[in-house]
Amino acid sequence: MENVCEILGTEYPIIQGAMARIADCHLAAAVSNGGGLGIIAAGGQSADWLRDQIKKTREMTDKPFGVNIMLLADNVEDLIRVVCEEKVPVVTTGAGNPGKYIAGLKECGIKVIPVVANVTLAIRVARAGADAVVAEGTEAGGHIGETTTMALVPQMADAVDIPVIAAGGIADGRGIAAAYMLGAKGVQVGTRFLVADECIVADGYKNAIIKAKDSSTVATGRSTGHPVRIIKNKLAKKILSLEAQNAPEEEINQLCTGTLAAAVRDGDADNGNIMSGQIAGLVNKKQPAAEIIKEMFEEAEKVYENRNSICRTGRSV
Repeated sequence: MENVCEILGTEYPIIQGAMARIADCHLAAAVSNGGGLGIIAAGGQSADWLRDQIKKTREMTDKPFGVNIMLLADNVEDLIRVVCEEKVPVVTTGAGNPGKYIAGLKECGIKVIPVVANVTLAIRVARAGADAVVAEGTEAGGHIGETTTMALVPQMADAVDIPVIAAGGIADGRGIAAAYMLGAKGVQVGTRFLVADECIVADGYKNAIIKAKDSSTVATGRSTGHPVRIIKNKLAKKILSLEAQNAPEEEINQLCTGTLAAAVRDGDADNGNIMSGQIAGLVNKKQPAAEIIKEMFEEAEKVYENRNSICRTGRSV
C-alpha cells in the first residue's frame, strides 16, 4: 500500500479540510507551505473563480495542493475540466460517488481521493481506482454522515486496500495518534484550520470557534436529509425550531440563505452559519497554518512514544 505522503507529495500525511466559501488560495498555499496538502474548496464557486484560485495558489507555493469538488454542483463538469486543464496534483470529492470521473482525472495525472461517510461507497470508489479515501465521521463540521470516526475508520480500513485518511474530531496530536491506531494512514483536519492566521473568515467566526465547548455544536438539517454541523447560536435554534414543526425544506433553506456569508465575511456569531466540528472545544488559539501542522505532529509523536499497553490484569507494561 502506497504511503500517504508519497501519494500527496507532502512532508506530513495531512489534508486541509475543504470548507466551502472559506478554503481559498490563501489557506491552501499556507497549509501546503507548512508541509500538508492545502485544498481549494470549489463548492458553490464558478469555473472561472476556480481557475483564478489555482493560479494564485501556484504564485504562493511551489508545493502540491488540491481542489475539492462537490459532485452535486450544477457545474461539476466545468470544474473537472478546469482541474484537468490546470493539472492540479490532487482532487478530493464530496457529496456523491465520483466513480464516473475517476478514470478521466487519473488520465490527467491527478490523484483522486474521495471523501466518504460509509464503507459501501469506500469500496466502490476503491474499485473505480481512487488513490486513497477520506473516512469522514459525524463529528466533522459542515455536511456530515451518521457514523462516528472511531467506528468508521477501522471498518473502512478493513474493507479497502487503499490508504484510509481519517476525518472528523481531529484537532491535535492525540487525535492523529488515535486515527493511526484505528488503521488510518493520514488525517484530514478542518476546524482547527478555521483559526489559522491565513484563513479568510472574519474574527467573529474565529472567536466563536475559540470560545466553543464540547457541547457547542449541533447537527441541523436532519429533517431534510442533509445534516450540517454548526455552532449553536440564534440561527441554529431557529432552524431546529422549524424542523421540530416539520416545516417544509424550502422554508428552512430560505432561512439559511446568505447565512454562511454572514458568518465568513461579517463574522456574525448570532445569525451566521458557523460550520464547525465537535472538536472545536480543543481549539483555543489563532496560529499560522504551518505552526498548527508542526505542533500537531510533534504532539502525535510524543503520544506514540509514551503509549502504554495494558495487560489483562490491568497493569501497565
